[in-house]
Amino acid sequence: MSENNSKPNKPEYNPVMSPQGKWKEATVYSVTIGLLMTIIFSAAAAYLGLKVGQVFEAAIPIAIIAVGLSTSLKRKNAIGENVIIQSIGACSGGIVAGAIFTLPALYILQAKYPQIQVDFIKVFLSSLLGGVIGILFMIPFRKYFVKDKDGEYPFPEATATTQVIKSGESESGGAKILLLSGLIGGIYDFIVASFGWWSETIYTTATHWGSVVADKVKLMAKFNVGAAVMGLGYIIGLKYAFIICCGSMLVWFVIIPLMSWLCGAETVTFLGTTFEGVSQLGPEAIFKNYARQIGIGGIAVAGIISIIKSAGVIKSAVGLATKSFSKKGGEQQQEIRTQRDLSMKIIVLGLVLSLAVTFLFFYFGVIPDSNKLLLSIVALLIVTIIAFLFTTVAANAIAIVGSNPVSGMTLMTLILGSVVLVAFGLNGVPGMVASMIIGGVVCTALSVAGSFITDLKIGYWIGSTPKVQESWKFIGTLVAAATVGGVMIVLNKTYGFTGENALVAPQANAMAAVIEPLMSGQGAPWVLYGIGAIIALALNFMKVPALAFALGMFIPIDLNLPLLVGGAIAWYVGSRSKDKALNEARVSKGTLIASGFIAGGALMGVVSAILKFANVDFFAKSWAESGGAQMVAIVAYIAVAIFLISSSMKAKVQDKQ
Repeated sequence: MSENNSKPNKPEYNPVMSPQGKWKEATVYSVTIGLLMTIIFSAAAAYLGLKVGQVFEAAIPIAIIAVGLSTSLKRKNAIGENVIIQSIGACSGGIVAGAIFTLPALYILQAKYPQIQVDFIKVFLSSLLGGVIGILFMIPFRKYFVKDKDGEYPFPEATATTQVIKSGESESGGAKILLLSGLIGGIYDFIVASFGWWSETIYTTATHWGSVVADKVKLMAKFNVGAAVMGLGYIIGLKYAFIICCGSMLVWFVIIPLMSWLCGAETVTFLGTTFEGVSQLGPEAIFKNYARQIGIGGIAVAGIISIIKSAGVIKSAVGLATKSFSKKGGEQQQEIRTQRDLSMKIIVLGLVLSLAVTFLFFYFGVIPDSNKLLLSIVALLIVTIIAFLFTTVAANAIAIVGSNPVSGMTLMTLILGSVVLVAFGLNGVPGMVASMIIGGVVCTALSVAGSFITDLKIGYWIGSTPKVQESWKFIGTLVAAATVGGVMIVLNKTYGFTGENALVAPQANAMAAVIEPLMSGQGAPWVLYGIGAIIALALNFMKVPALAFALGMFIPIDLNLPLLVGGAIAWYVGSRSKDKALNEARVSKGTLIASGFIAGGALMGVVSAILKFANVDFFAKSWAESGGAQMVAIVAYIAVAIFLISSSMKAKVQDKQ
């Protein structure tokens, strides 16, 4: 990595693979392995996501496997091939998140409304079309987010993945550091997830006084002790970690207690929003049912602000598309290899074709016979406008925290889409189906767009050809969509999404719970969305990054507080010396270690998922939930933090990568 990763406005970045050289990228080997990874990780991620509501990002584990394979097979100069394997394989994470957050809601609603029909084609086309649209919308923004803004955003997941891919070609000590920290982080997180030797999350309610405070005034905190989350915080840095945590603290330490006090135990209706027995709920239930909606409103308005600020970039992308049709010559040939994208003609024609197929899908497979043409056009406009505008929001979120708030943006899409469809006369059960399909397409588009910007950033740092990455991404999306469609049907027949022992599918259940009242004539919690909107506007006025703050309000506090610890460690190791070069060397070594924590945790997360799928259970549940396990967790977490700090502080100036 260069200094560009942490410092903006540096000279032109020189990647690992020289722009003037010829490198192996899309070969029979890399494409075949990439597609195989797509199938395997799509199936694994779909099952785990529907079982526990968490979709692991496949990019890092796939990168580790790619590097391991190329090393075992003794392939020379395989770094370009490894980027392509990772890029194709990573389609699994984006497609899976888009599909399982929304489409299982159709099965959930089907249990109550048997007339709803769900089949492979609906699931497959929703995922495929959303994925293709997301890719095509993201390509025009590649240079802005990846090249022009290099150094302004931390790109935590891209940083970790790049370090993994680089390690396969490195003969320096960096590969050993990455391997050692990966082993430590992986074993640490695997013990927590698979054996439960210590708690994964520390709660203030574990103590008597903490439990009393949580019960009486709804004030509590919780903290995830995963090594991977600490590593994520280190790469994000103290600035953004602090802003994110401020959002969490506002919700958990101010809004939740205040909401309990104001609403009490009675049913209260305020401006059309009903609050039922709030003071009788625990802090986590208040967050899930009410306070988190404030985060959704904040993300939506912060996204709109981001869109307005990016108006020049959007205008430039549209202008480039227009110019591409008025010029005869190939502008692409004038670009150096590492800045060569698919031509705007191909992108625009691809978008026109994709949107045309989406319209036909809505017309023949989704919208009921009544007012079919108008409603299909309206549905297409909802998908096009929201997916295009929120693409920049997804990219910003991934660039800042490595986490895409796609479920929050999808909920907002469902609400806005439902309001529009109801206004045009589509409601009831047909409206529920149409809204969920629209939400599925938009959710997948935003999910894939967010994950794709990570791939492109990795390619930028390594020196891959963007055009090659972009071209093969479509094939990976097709394979991932087909795999997810098949897996979802099999899982529904095997486990189901309703009833006893059914798959949890928490996000899809939330979507179904939101869509049903809207299509039955009831309202949305506009008051809560409005509070989030006001907070985002106030933050923007004070020049505080509103999206990072809103992400903190939306993402559970146990995943945000550890970011602050990681960011504080990064600040500490980078500020202890008066020698600037030494500070930079320490931060660089810490980044390697943090990347190892993330990589090891992600890889062992896959192993844990496979064990769960095979019903192999060694988890000591009763112990893991005890106070003793939380005390052990504190000791283990401090030990990992000490390793990160002490190892980073041992760096020397000549060690800097």
